Amino acid sequence: MQATLTAASILRPASASKGVSHADGLASQRTEPSTPTAAVDSSSLLQGQKAVAISHNGSVYRLQATKLGKLILTK
Repeated sequence: MQATLTAASILRPASASKGVSHADGLASQRTEPSTPTAAVDSSSLLQGQKAVAISHNGSVYRLQATKLGKLILTK
């Protein structure tokens, strides 16, 4: 199974969001004010490479930068 996350979904904790109903019937997420977290610049992670392997809880993930400047995290 391959999971893809955007940088926005990585930086926004799911536990800090609530669904808000809109007139169109779709739910959007709203984050509650929280303590600021430290940001890591992607260039320090990638160090000039297109992709880097990240080990987390016994699994290896791949963080990859696309041609359009987006980040993709896959397991």
